Amino acid sequence: MASTAPAGVVRVTVPERSVRHDLRAVKIVLHRELIRFWRDKLRMVSGLIQPVLWLLVMGTGLSNLMASGGPAGDVDLKTFIFPGVCAMSVMFTAMFSAGSIVWDREFGFLREMLVAPVSRSAIVVGKCVGGALVATLQGVVIVLLAGLAGVPYDPLLLLELVGLMFIGAFALTGFGVMMAARIKSMQSFFGLMQMAMMPMMFLSGALYPLNGLPTWLTILTRFNPLTYAVDPLRQAVFAHLDVSPALERTFNPGVSWNGWVVPVWMEILIVLLMGAGLTGVAILEFRRAE
Repeated sequence: MASTAPAGVVRVTVPERSVRHDLRAVKIVLHRELIRFWRDKLRMVSGLIQPVLWLLVMGTGLSNLMASGGPAGDVDLKTFIFPGVCAMSVMFTAMFSAGSIVWDREFGFLREMLVAPVSRSAIVVGKCVGGALVATLQGVVIVLLAGLAGVPYDPLLLLELVGLMFIGAFALTGFGVMMAARIKSMQSFFGLMQMAMMPMMFLSGALYPLNGLPTWLTILTRFNPLTYAVDPLRQAVFAHLDVSPALERTFNPGVSWNGWVVPVWMEILIVLLMGAGLTGVAILEFRRAE
């Protein structure tokens, strides 16, 4: 006697995994990040306050301090710290974007994403790309303030700054996602984030030149990933300024390894490799997660 299927049973078909299917998942996660960022106006405004304070308040104070014939010469200190402020802006936004993973875990949404019939790699990549894009959009606002820092509104320079910020933001988001993969509370994540971000910021050369430092401090700056994100931004800005060779050596010395100046293309490659490596570690963490 032939068996019959129970009435009212609906067969659910799960689509087979494919590259196209995973790319769609990346797009959905990225789109969700953009929607969350756009709807959170308070986050957009608060994310701008600290960089603007660094640029306009601290930059103006340093400029006044160095105005009386100091080593700055005809270089406005706001111009010097502008690349660092751009990097700091994307750093804070990228890390906060990564922190939303912990929020999703607390409210159960992360579990729903992890049990979805998509690769966990696609979820992590979408999160990293989405966080990097959100951080770059936040950084664009700082770039638009370039004139206040004495940086010329050269279209090529502005595009270069935005591209470099996206590369740095991708690496920083990957670092944040890697940290958030195993953390279960927002309090723990923000505590760890502050412990990681403040040393990275102060050891990156964002607020002071990297030449003439003590040996121990020089070593720390060379091992800081953010150093290689800040220096290309500063190199791009100074390439569009008319300053003397002496001031160039003082305020834009570059990053050197035992006397050898690291070229900008290698710094960009280092940041890209760090971003790919951190994203890879984050993927492994999520594959072992619940």
